[in-house]
Amino acid sequence: MRIALITSEPGHPLLSMTTALLAPHHHVDVLDPRTPPPVPEPLADVCLLKARTPQALALARDLERAGARVINSAAATALCQDRTSMAALALDAGLPFAATRTFPTLAGLASGPALSGPAVVKSRHSRRHDVVARVDSPSHLRDLAAAHPDEPVVVQDFAPNDGWDHKLWAIGDRLFAALRRSELSPEGRGPTRTLPLDDLPPGWPALVHRVGEVFSLDVYGVDIIDRGHGAPLIVDVNAFPGVRNQPGAPEALAALISRKGST
Repeated sequence: MRIALITSEPGHPLLSMTTALLAPHHHVDVLDPRTPPPVPEPLADVCLLKARTPQALALARDLERAGARVINSAAATALCQDRTSMAALALDAGLPFAATRTFPTLAGLASGPALSGPAVVKSRHSRRHDVVARVDSPSHLRDLAAAHPDEPVVVQDFAPNDGWDHKLWAIGDRLFAALRRSELSPEGRGPTRTLPLDDLPPGWPALVHRVGEVFSLDVYGVDIIDRGHGAPLIVDVNAFPGVRNQPGAPEALAALISRKGST
C-alpha cells in the first residue's frame, strides 16, 4: 500500500511513530505543502492531511479530484477552521455546542453594544497564534481590539466551569482523553494529564463519536468543558490534532490507515 503524508513536519511524534509502524510493509511518502509537487503517480492509497494551511488544503483537493482517499477530507478540515461554520453545523445537529455570534472585526465588536457579561472572544478562523481571550470588561475588550482591530471574531458567553478542558481525541473508533488547564485559566495551561476513559462522565464517548459523524472526520479532537454534574459543553472541534503522548495512538492511526487503504 502507498501512503502519503501531507505535512511540513514529518517528524511530528504521532506521524513519525505511525510511519515506523507502517514502513516495513508499506511505502510512505511525504508531500510538503510548502513546495507542492504535481499530483504523484501512482496515487497513494491513503493520504493523511495533517497540515491545515491554504497550500495543504489546495494539495488535498487536487489529490481528491484525482481520486485519492484523503483523511480528513479537505472540506471537513476547512470547515473546522471556520468557527462560525463549525458552530452552525454543531448546533443544527443538536450537539451541545457553545452558542456563537460572529463579528466582522474586533474593532466593530468593541465599538458596539457592551457585552452582557464575561465572554470568550476567538478569531473566527482557527490557526496558530489566533486570538482566544476571556473578556470581562469594556476596557479589556477595547485593549484587545486595539491589538487586533481587523480580526474577524466569534463571541461565546463564558460558561462557568472548573477551569479544566477535557481534551478528547478520536482516531477511527479509538478514543483518547486528557485534562488540561484552560488557556483562559489564570494559572495558565500547565501539563496535559492523561485521563482514563472510564473517568469520563456517562455519554461523553458517544458524544465524541457523534461529532465525528456530524463533521465527517476520522481523526479529530473535541474540547469539552464540564458545566457541572457531567453536563458537556463543546467549545472546539479540531481536524487531525497532535494527539501527543497518548499510548496506543500511533497503533490506532496505523490500523485506521490500513483499514481505509483496503476498502
